[in-house]
Order: sequence, then C-alpha cells, then structure tokens
Amino acid sequence: MKKTPTGTAVGVDDPYDHAGVCDYATDDGKCRYAFEHGQHDPEFAAERRADDFRCPVADGDWEWADCPHYRCRQRDRECARCGLEERRQAHDDERPLLEEHHLAYDDSEDVGHEITVFLCRWCHAKVHDSWARIDDDASPDPEAIAAAEGRRSEERSELSFDTAAERFDGE
Repeated sequence: MKKTPTGTAVGVDDPYDHAGVCDYATDDGKCRYAFEHGQHDPEFAAERRADDFRCPVADGDWEWADCPHYRCRQRDRECARCGLEERRQAHDDERPLLEEHHLAYDDSEDVGHEITVFLCRWCHAKVHDSWARIDDDASPDPEAIAAAEGRRSEERSELSFDTAAERFDGE
C-alpha cells in the first residue's frame, strides 16, 4: 500500500485508480495550467501554447500520470470511503466532519501529483492506522452518524420560525 513520507498508509495501492479529471483540464480539452500558470514551467507552457493549449491527455496522447502538472481534488463533500456527508455550521469553529486525504506524495519515483479525496474523521483515522483501505465497503461509524445528526438537528432549529409574539410572549 502507498505510504506517506512518515510511513503511514494512505489506503490505496495506486492513487490514480481513485483520481478523476485534472483540475486544470477545461470542458473543451484545454490545459488551464499552461494558460494561467505558464511562468512556473515555461517549457511546458510553450509546448501547450504551440498546440493551442490542448491537453495531451484529452487528446489521448498521455495518461494522467504522464502530465507533470496533473492535480485532482475531490469536489464532492462526502467521505470517499463510507459516504458520510459534510454538515458544516456557519459561524462555528467546530471541527469539520470531513478532512482532506492526500493519496499521492512527493517521492523520488513520482512526479509529485496532488490527488486528494475527502474522508470523514473516523475513516481518516482508520486509513492512517494502516488497516483500512479507501475502497473498502464501509458504513459510517456510529459516532460519525451521531455527530452528523447532531448538526442536522442544529440546522433544523436554526431554520425554525418563531413569530415576534411567540418570542416575546409574557413580557
């Protein structure tokens, strides 16, 4: 299983099995990295510019792993392992239910791609304890369900409506 630089497991053998479309690829197959961040890699940007900023992966010439600037961060706000959905409270400093989990780390063999998914705090701990895998068929931890339901109850109480007469009754 792939490991972090400190030796803890990341929960996958091949991060690219869990990666999607590059964050820099546009809907029409262009490379936004070369257009917006070309100063960081002028040679790469010049090659893309000469090819009308076409993404070589979109053209079928490369795989995602071949691109030196590939980055894929999960956008769905749910745990990639158990499916628990995030419930954030506005104006609250409570710890989030979901945390970013990096699948690919810089090392001497990799290009250093960023591949990130969301895991709930409970699955994140299990994965880093090295016995759980991201692709396990898992259900949310009972503590995770309780935390999510507690936040859902708080949301509902915030959405409830009391008339001024009800709020100030008896004064």
